[in-house]
Amino acid sequence: MSVRLEEKIAHRFAGDPSQRVFWWKGAWEDAAETERKTALCAETLRLGGFQPGSRLAVFLPNSPLVLHLSMAAWRLGGTIVPLNPRGGTEWILKILHHVDPFGVVLGEGMEALTEAVRAEGIPAVEASPDGTIPPFTGRRDRAEQDPGVAVIFATSGTTGAPKAVPLTHENLYDNTKGVHETVEGFDRGRVLMNVLPNFHSFGYTVCGVLPLVWGLPEALLPGFLPLKNLFEGLRESRTGILIAVPTMLPFLLGVASKGESLPPELRYILTGGGKLDPGLEKRFRDQLGVITFEGYGLTECSPVVSSNPSDALRKTGTVGPALPSYSVEVRNSEGKALPRGEEGVLWLKGPSVARGYFRDPVLSAERFKDGWLNTDDMVRVDEDGYITILDRVSDMIIVGGFNVYPQEVETVIKELPGIREAVVIGVENPVSGEVPVAFIIREEGAELEAGTVISHCKEKMAHFKVPRKVQFVTELPLSAVGKVLKRKLREQMVRER
Repeated sequence: MSVRLEEKIAHRFAGDPSQRVFWWKGAWEDAAETERKTALCAETLRLGGFQPGSRLAVFLPNSPLVLHLSMAAWRLGGTIVPLNPRGGTEWILKILHHVDPFGVVLGEGMEALTEAVRAEGIPAVEASPDGTIPPFTGRRDRAEQDPGVAVIFATSGTTGAPKAVPLTHENLYDNTKGVHETVEGFDRGRVLMNVLPNFHSFGYTVCGVLPLVWGLPEALLPGFLPLKNLFEGLRESRTGILIAVPTMLPFLLGVASKGESLPPELRYILTGGGKLDPGLEKRFRDQLGVITFEGYGLTECSPVVSSNPSDALRKTGTVGPALPSYSVEVRNSEGKALPRGEEGVLWLKGPSVARGYFRDPVLSAERFKDGWLNTDDMVRVDEDGYITILDRVSDMIIVGGFNVYPQEVETVIKELPGIREAVVIGVENPVSGEVPVAFIIREEGAELEAGTVISHCKEKMAHFKVPRKVQFVTELPLSAVGKVLKRKLREQMVRER
């Protein structure tokens, strides 16, 4: 019998309707109230024509409504698609046409985006994060409706085209079960802070779904900033475990060092979405008494792949062993499995791994083979199974935990007249981990300025994808076959610091 998340959650709620579920704006919502609001959302969707397999897209800040709508969609056999409202209108419309939703729910104050969505013929309504949703009629009988898919996460592919990852109820159940049962700190009843964006798989699954299924009350904040609100929320909710990306940690430490207090209950921070600085981890332990774990994951794996399991069993510099349900192989460029300790590409198989990409058989065939996923990450796995991430096979840049694909940024830059060539690389940054930097060769006689390039990118893309610096050059380092050697550009940036 297949797993259904809404059934697992309902069973837990029925056992104790008074249990705490969501902390929001200074007050706790219990299971009975969560059940009431979820039922109202489900009835509104049903009356609007929502069917098994229908996909509901949402552009909402972190709030209980995101999870009420998720559970409502699941009860009706449907799918939730959380999206980034700051992704840029052009990209947003591309991804909406790709996922082909029943309708769209947007947050308050998104009137311009609402109108742009409606102009494409897609039903859209705005809703308050404190309430439910207004009545609306959606689109029925969309293609490829699969009642087994719980959520679809959308990103830009390496070519800038939309890429969407459908994850099933079984995927999310297995992944949250693995984290709950093997990583220290995820004890039933411990308050977890949900502050990462819900359109990020790490934020949605570990911060949102895991607490609902496994009995951790969750405190919700619309976002990480302002930091004063975060510290107040941590204290008022008596948070015991914080899920974060590494770029958040220097801000937390800086504010704490100026006298802002953390709650005594906060014992653990689990990080993912970038490299954790061992020195920063030590400062959190020594100055604040907080244990910080580093994990690793990717959306195609629902998303957690591995984590240091406990303070006693941690290996600094690694991302820990894979969760128990994964099969792990390190392969060479020919696809041959390598012995432990050798460097190669990480391949994974298991019930957390997606079946493929939504409506993209070509990309699915490239990354998914015989149930195995090519992570495209270079790793080394030691004799105890602990994984060390060495580098990304691709040139993907990670900015504050979010993926940026250079080719997408390069395509946008090349829309401007007067550009002969544009190359984007990631450069290390102490705040965001990495930032995009663009190298541009201008056409002869062109007078293009850096500010023009940056302004154009800001209009077209999410803020984290915009190059922080533009360098105009007369040539680029090339290989014997004419490929730009981005490694040489990175080395140049290091020398120029």
